[in-house]
Amino acid sequence: MLQELSIKNFAIIASLDVEFENGMTVLTGETGAGKSIIIDAVGLLAGGRGSQHFVRTGADKCVLQGAFVFPDNGETYQLLDDLGIDHEDGSVIIQREIYRSGRNICRVNGMMVNTSTLKQLGETIVDIHGQNEHQELMQPDKHLRLLDEFGGQALLTLKTAYQTTYKTYQRLHRSMVDRNTHQKEWAQRLDMLRFQVKEIESASLQPDEEAGLVQQRDRLVNYQKINTALQESFQALNGNEEVTGALDLSGQAMNALSEIVDLDPEFKQLSEALQTAYYALQDASGELSKQVDLVEWDENKLDAIEQRLDVIHQLKRKYGDSEAQILAYLKKITRELADMEAAEIDEGDLDSELAEQEQQLQTQGAALSEKRHEVAAALEVAVKRELGDLYMAKTVFQVRFKEPHETTYFATGMDDVEFYIQPNPGEEIRPLAKIASGGELSRLMLALKTIFSKSQGVTSIIFDEVDTGVSGRVAQAIAEKISGIAQNSQVLCITHLPQVAAMSDHHYFIAKQVTGDRTETHIKRLGTDTRIQELARMSAGTTVTDLALDHAKELLELADQVKGKR
Repeated sequence: MLQELSIKNFAIIASLDVEFENGMTVLTGETGAGKSIIIDAVGLLAGGRGSQHFVRTGADKCVLQGAFVFPDNGETYQLLDDLGIDHEDGSVIIQREIYRSGRNICRVNGMMVNTSTLKQLGETIVDIHGQNEHQELMQPDKHLRLLDEFGGQALLTLKTAYQTTYKTYQRLHRSMVDRNTHQKEWAQRLDMLRFQVKEIESASLQPDEEAGLVQQRDRLVNYQKINTALQESFQALNGNEEVTGALDLSGQAMNALSEIVDLDPEFKQLSEALQTAYYALQDASGELSKQVDLVEWDENKLDAIEQRLDVIHQLKRKYGDSEAQILAYLKKITRELADMEAAEIDEGDLDSELAEQEQQLQTQGAALSEKRHEVAAALEVAVKRELGDLYMAKTVFQVRFKEPHETTYFATGMDDVEFYIQPNPGEEIRPLAKIASGGELSRLMLALKTIFSKSQGVTSIIFDEVDTGVSGRVAQAIAEKISGIAQNSQVLCITHLPQVAAMSDHHYFIAKQVTGDRTETHIKRLGTDTRIQELARMSAGTTVTDLALDHAKELLELADQVKGKR
């Protein structure tokens, strides 16, 4: 429900703050005082189309703000959750600023949203019905949802089962379409994966293999240089028949010092150093001898290494910068290939499962449709009863089902419905959306809203002069219907009928005043005495007589009696 409304620099309203309560609230006042402007402000907070023409003359922008509360399990909070908007304190603050430049800024609990999101949210908040408004009941695409809500839990159970199957059917159907549409691309991808897996696996690639091969290739390519260096080093250490090698010379030096090691500690240190050098040269000589024996020229081996390095280079060019990346890619495509080959095997299973789901969808859809026809008949009876209370007993209301295509499935079922109306006997029954606006349409709307107000979930319903063109007993019937709707939803009502105003729980008087050279709208909550005065004014006009005052008191007493019988 709407708790508070704040308006600044909006049309002829300079500043206005008003609190609203649950139940039925009426706004009355002279024509042109600004009653509809207040409703326009609420409509803009609910996502209505804004315009710079709303900005009060002399101001740069108008600012509208509304505080709303909703049931915890309501559709509004679910939508807020989907939008990621916080609502922990149980209330929602909507603010909208419209600039003279035409720019709009909308916020919900401080979070900026665009106008389309605000409108989506507003549809769950408030339902505004005026003489020329196109609201939910005048939109054929909303009629099926209203019918389902009227059907209650029994219909909801059937609908939920159908929608569960529908989701599975849609998923399988998309898979089949993708498979058929992209069959060529699928086959090409499959062939490519098979080739790549075979190419990499046949190479038997090992981690860090390239580095070892490069080392072997470098030894073979530099065979002569390596062999010469090894031979010269070995000869320098070991000598020959003509030259004494370094190993023998170091041995002689070591033996010479061993004679004097006991004479001075420094001689002992020198002797130990020479021993260490001698044994190190011995080890080096042995390793040089081993390397000399290992070094050999093998042209066939060099060719094999070059070929292997070329294979690795080609793999790196295609699949990765290193052996590790290539092997990781192999793992990835092997898994993808397995999935695709499994899917090929399951093609028959997909067709079979899709056919099974479609058969189940057909069965559940037929059951849902049958229940809807049953609910539609009950709705027609309920509307006829409500219209009878509004002195339209001869009006015919029908829920018509359009002929479905036997292979068409929708998320809502297989049905497409629209409300039809015949206001007077002898006239052609026509779609509700094409009935001209007027007193009969207003009464039909009240009848439908009386029925749907419990199920629609909208917590604020606004009637903007829907009682225009009626009087007498019809006016009283309309007043009682609006009051009845207020038992389930907050109702804000602009009216010129004293019968309607008398049935309200809260009454505000709207007036405009000229201060200086500016016109401003003001709002005042009426107490019992001032309410009687206003009802008398609405009945008698300019001159309020004692008889008019007595009639006003009588209207309030009758209203209390009607509400007391509920």
